[in-house]
Amino acid sequence: MELKSLLDQPNKLPTIPKVAQELIISFSSEDVSVNEIAQQLSADPALSAKLLRLANSAYFHLSRTIGTVDDALRMLGFVMVRNLVLGNSMAAAFRNTKGMDLHQFWRYNLYTACAARWLAGRDGINADLVFTVGLMHGIGQLHMHAAAPAQMVPLDRQLTVLDAGRAGLEKQVFGFHFGDVAAELASIWKFPKPIIQALRDVPEPMAAKEFSEVSAWVHLGAWRARTEVLHMDEEQILASYPTEVGKRLGLAADWAPAHAAQFPGQTIATMPPLAELTEGLEAMLE
Repeated sequence: MELKSLLDQPNKLPTIPKVAQELIISFSSEDVSVNEIAQQLSADPALSAKLLRLANSAYFHLSRTIGTVDDALRMLGFVMVRNLVLGNSMAAAFRNTKGMDLHQFWRYNLYTACAARWLAGRDGINADLVFTVGLMHGIGQLHMHAAAPAQMVPLDRQLTVLDAGRAGLEKQVFGFHFGDVAAELASIWKFPKPIIQALRDVPEPMAAKEFSEVSAWVHLGAWRARTEVLHMDEEQILASYPTEVGKRLGLAADWAPAHAAQFPGQTIATMPPLAELTEGLEAMLE
């Protein structure tokens, strides 16, 4: 299987709603019309209802009820609304993918996005961009299973799609990994280059030609999500920690709950439970 042939199948490429396409364009546009986006969102009753449900979820801790799309844009900000709509659109685009536990997969991606955002927010970089990359970083897996299901079966028998070694196995067998596929999909959808490159480098941030903090934060968020979703025991958690990535970011390991007891003098707060970090956002992926 070649990367080009995997993507050169128009009938198997996932489609996303027009409003999501407009939101993708907004990444690179300084003149995005928030009013126009609000009108497009309002014209989609199902999407509007889900957005309002998300806006009123426990995740945002708002003191009043949000009743309209305009209110959501004002209260949450355009960037967060864009992330919510994109996340929902990606989940819908791959809803019929076979051969994967989609509930587990999207929970892992949501955990990754929220964990990475929490970490990056303490480093002063664009945490919303990190959230976007975290939520999207696994879409290459979905497309590989949708476009070439037979070729994925033997790999799935060796390692699950969430295993830390999965990218290496794919590269050994195919010459590319799911990060490359995610990046190519993002390119087709016309995401900006920084997001495309970040998606490509998430599986192996230390091997990138140019180190990306965004990719590295998402890589760490993915590790934290994996420990939860795969129900790792303490020994597995400690052994699998991406130490070199953490060092490159200047991050002590005590941010993770399993490490906190190992380090008596914590340098940053321990990350809250992932269920708490993501509370209410699961509706985005339903």
